[in-house]
Amino acid sequence: MKYRYIQSLTALLLFIIPTSIFAGIHVRGIDAKVSISGRVTDALTGEPIQGASLYFADAKTGAVTNAKGEYIIRSIASGNYLIEVSSVGYTSITEHIALTNDLKKDFALSPAVRENEGITVTGVSTATKLKRTPTPVDIISRADLAQTTSTNLIDAISKTPGVSQLTTGPSISKPMIRGLGYNRVVILNDGIRQEGQQWGDEHGIEIDEYSVNKVEVLKGPASLIYGSDAMAGVINILTNVPVPEGTIKGNIISNYQSNNHLRGVGANIAGNKNGFNWNVYGSYKAAEDYTNKYDGRVFNSKFNERNFGGYIGYNGSWGYSHILVSSFNQKPGLIEGDRDEATGKFIKSVNVNGTGETAIATGNDFKGANPEVPYQHIQHFKIAADNRFNIGKGKLDVHVGYQNNKRKEFGNILAPGTPDLFFDLNTITYNLQYHLPDMNKWKTTIGVNGMQQSNKNKAGEVLIPEYNLFDAGVFVYTQKNFDRFTLSGGVRFDNRNLDSKSLTVNGEPKFEGFKKSFSNISGSAGISYEVSKVVTLKFNAARGFRSPAIAELASNGTHEGTNRYEYGDNNLKSETSLQFDGGIEFDNEHVSVTATGFLNNINNFIFYRKLESANGGDSLVNVDGEKITAFKFSQAKATLYGAELNIDIHPHPLDWLHFENTFSYVRGIFDEPVEGVRNIPFIPAARLITQLRGEFLKKGKTIRRLALSAELDNTFRQNHAFTTYTTETPTAGYTLMNAGISADIAGKRKTLFTVILSGNNLTDVAYQNHLSRLKYTDVNNVTGRIGVFNMGRNFSFKVNIPLAF
Repeated sequence: MKYRYIQSLTALLLFIIPTSIFAGIHVRGIDAKVSISGRVTDALTGEPIQGASLYFADAKTGAVTNAKGEYIIRSIASGNYLIEVSSVGYTSITEHIALTNDLKKDFALSPAVRENEGITVTGVSTATKLKRTPTPVDIISRADLAQTTSTNLIDAISKTPGVSQLTTGPSISKPMIRGLGYNRVVILNDGIRQEGQQWGDEHGIEIDEYSVNKVEVLKGPASLIYGSDAMAGVINILTNVPVPEGTIKGNIISNYQSNNHLRGVGANIAGNKNGFNWNVYGSYKAAEDYTNKYDGRVFNSKFNERNFGGYIGYNGSWGYSHILVSSFNQKPGLIEGDRDEATGKFIKSVNVNGTGETAIATGNDFKGANPEVPYQHIQHFKIAADNRFNIGKGKLDVHVGYQNNKRKEFGNILAPGTPDLFFDLNTITYNLQYHLPDMNKWKTTIGVNGMQQSNKNKAGEVLIPEYNLFDAGVFVYTQKNFDRFTLSGGVRFDNRNLDSKSLTVNGEPKFEGFKKSFSNISGSAGISYEVSKVVTLKFNAARGFRSPAIAELASNGTHEGTNRYEYGDNNLKSETSLQFDGGIEFDNEHVSVTATGFLNNINNFIFYRKLESANGGDSLVNVDGEKITAFKFSQAKATLYGAELNIDIHPHPLDWLHFENTFSYVRGIFDEPVEGVRNIPFIPAARLITQLRGEFLKKGKTIRRLALSAELDNTFRQNHAFTTYTTETPTAGYTLMNAGISADIAGKRKTLFTVILSGNNLTDVAYQNHLSRLKYTDVNNVTGRIGVFNMGRNFSFKVNIPLAF
């Protein structure tokens, strides 16, 4: 009944939309066009600022100032907007503006001590000041990403407070937010929900690191806006952001890393003329096997990837329409960690006259970027339409996307080109939101979003059944800005229907067919209160929801990259959560402090644990002569709580000096012990990052914005492991020493290129992160050490070249 209701509602909206669009465009007419113009100057000197950016996030349009600091943005539909004014070296301004007629407005920017202003579009229905959001949101800019030493995008954002990564070597990282990951974190790319078999341990995200302009991380349940799976939060990755009107801009970034000889290059070029705007990008990245003090070269940690994409669109007074395309192509090696018993060295599979044998990996085996068996080949193609139509005084957003994810896993040395596993996933996502006209300063949005999904198995081995899925959610969200505080919240209803197909192999049932329906009501309510210009208080309460993933319901098998034989349980229920968030922000000319805390109660928390055999010990399954440990998915009530703290000391007048400390802590427990253990699996260890940074020559003629940094990255011991049947083991703490130097090289009053040199793990510490899956590979019988260790000392050299035409 509920399912048919939502399907009918969706069909009705799809029927109404075309009529509304054309009616809205007709109502707007040419007389709805307005413009805004003015100057941007230095607040201290009054001098014009050239190259300052002014941007309306909701309208996806903006401008850049000329040599006199002047700007003009034309062909904007009348209405209320939030504008962001920014320039390198200055503190950004965000301001609400009502555009009813042509407007002249000047802005004065103050030199930046610490960037504490910004606009977010994540977890809200319209662009909102960061200070006005009740849930914690962190923004990582393109410049911030360039300063990091990383091997993939999730690795690049993993120093964000409350964010960690579950890794399977340097190329595969899964995001974790406050101890929750997998299908509990929603990944968005330019507003489209990323779908790529994210239930798998060794399934990373399929987004090009070099193409990213900005990342927004929302920490806390966001099911109200995004539906199922957004229990832990949302990572919103923005790639295609229109450049200012009348400009053509580009960028080239290159990177070399010493440890695994990673070499990468990314480039893009974008333009905007008379409302017609576009972007094209491409990248290449390749790495050899990495090394550390204990393992030496880690066999088959090599990888390569080739990506391209872009968009084309038009912005006018009626709104905008953009078509986005991307292609991600990656081949990562899967590290098994098998070793020779006599020498302790890594071994590889070899084909000896049609027979599979093993040999010690040496010399050239560790070189090159093409992985050996076992490895994955991931191809992810996406095309999407991103539209906004101004209808009367309201606005209608229409986002529709199609994704095809091909994930192949190769593990047979006798047939290295034939996949053992081949998942072919097709997903259509849709998101319709109507923003009602402001009523007494209340901004209200109603919407429906969801997806249709189907998975096919195209190889001999199967881990999950073929299935069809359809879900839809209807929500209402509202927000009101008062003089000093903001109220926001809403309610949502979701329904998800799953049709899992049966399969018989050699006369034996592999999967039993079944149909399941999951429904839920979720919502949130929050407040942000500016006590004064330097103090802001925040509080939010939210109910989250997640229906079980197909692997949790129906898996029956194993695959390369894991050490598990998995059994699903189609009797699993939906997870629901109730989370409370509170925070305080303090910012003045001497110190900036952000402190947040949370309490998250989860019903029917899904986890896997080892099965115990009837005779005691591990339950083992015989797969092609190899005995593999069996795991099964289970449920229990759980509680997570923790805090994040960031303190940046920048004593005036020594504004060039920053002493920054970031601390993250999360604790997860089952309400009742599971075989005597209350600890939840995959909880990251507490972490304290301490950095001393100096910033010099902000207006130098040849060398500008010289930055020097020294950092201690302290990860504490994790004693709270889920040790039931040795599913997890405690992990020792460690401290990494990092350092970096960067500078802009300028000429003719503009930046020619930026050089970034950094060193990670300078003392070459041998360590294992608690969330590294390589920690549980085979024991080295020569040293007695279990598993593979993380990357050793690594130097990174980056060059970033901005282009302007």
